Amino acid sequence: MNSVIELLKSHRSIRKFTEEKIPHELLLELVRAGQSAATSSHIQAYSVIHVTRPENREQIAELAGGQGYIASCSDFLVFCADMKRPTDAAERTGANVVRGMTEQLLVASVDTALMAQNMAVAAESEGLGICYIGGIRNNPQAVSDLLQLPEHVYPVFGMCLGYPAQDPEVKPRLPVEAILKEDVYSEDPDEVEAFDQTMQGYYQARTGGNKDSNWSQNLTPLFDTKLRPHMRDFLVKRGFEMK
Repeated sequence: MNSVIELLKSHRSIRKFTEEKIPHELLLELVRAGQSAATSSHIQAYSVIHVTRPENREQIAELAGGQGYIASCSDFLVFCADMKRPTDAAERTGANVVRGMTEQLLVASVDTALMAQNMAVAAESEGLGICYIGGIRNNPQAVSDLLQLPEHVYPVFGMCLGYPAQDPEVKPRLPVEAILKEDVYSEDPDEVEAFDQTMQGYYQARTGGNKDSNWSQNLTPLFDTKLRPHMRDFLVKRGFEMK
């Protein structure tokens, strides 16, 4: 197995960081690595906000559900899906630009995720730890106001970056047989049941037996209520009318 594959398979979310700061030139190189990710039609529909003001990071930490490592990590970034830059550029050429299409929302969101994941892998290759912060979508309007995001730009997620002060185990993933399908979609409930047993053993070992749960049980709070129902109206207000 080559070193790139081993690095990818060793990913862990890091939530405790040392006080060591990431050199600014390294941070720029990580962003450049992110920019090298695949992008739909070379649109590059993303912007990254480097949040440096301590008071802003504290505020985002609260808006994201009290995630204190947003404030304590070396660097905190907010990855934004940005359809303003490309549509404005096209409009300046004289194009009759149509905005607010669902496809534009999908393209910008996918571009942003690909860019961020490239950056995450680059960071981990340099010995850094990262943690994605989807919790900024708990209060996306407040985050947008704080970051002064214009119309046709929305915050997709944040990312904590820093030198790890912990060494957590790698969390198991579903068996490849449950993910990889041949020619047509298929499913086998036994694969999920076996993975539930794997995860139950992982949680009990990781927490000294204090967590009696599994993968399926952990999904319950995500699907037995309407998760972030405000997002549709928020996206429409951002200019993503989903036409």
